[in-house]
Amino acid sequence: MKEKGRKAIATNRKARHLYTILDVYEAGIALVGTEVKALRDGKASLVDAFATIDDGEVWLRGLHIGEYGSGSWTNHAPRRNRKLLMHRKEIDGLIGVMQTQNVTLVPLSMYFSDGKVKVELALARGKQAHDKRRDIAERDARRDVIREIGRRVKGMG
Repeated sequence: MKEKGRKAIATNRKARHLYTILDVYEAGIALVGTEVKALRDGKASLVDAFATIDDGEVWLRGLHIGEYGSGSWTNHAPRRNRKLLMHRKEIDGLIGVMQTQNVTLVPLSMYFSDGKVKVELALARGKQAHDKRRDIAERDARRDVIREIGRRVKGMG
């Protein structure tokens, strides 16, 4: 029986801090057998990963998938380039946007969806230091408001 739902493998927590997310896409990823087994063990890191478009194909670079422990000489290279599987219209749209705007493709998360490995890919623009500071201040202000509302509801404020 196939597994249902979405099971997270890895997330890129710094991506939302370093980039302004413009659009999000879901892509499949071409993997070899030992890579899938290593992913089931949770051996993946999206820290240095990014995506590029070369000759009309989307490639994920810098993704680290650790070697599978029970693998033999057939084990995969941990940092090889992996092809992302997207519809032609999506790829053409990405090419158009990337040529006209100063944006990049950043993986946000990697997960199993109905037994298949998927990557959540974001079209993103890099934030400057003042944008990051403003976002941190807004997040702190929201947290303080929620904390104060909670105190008043409990009758402590």
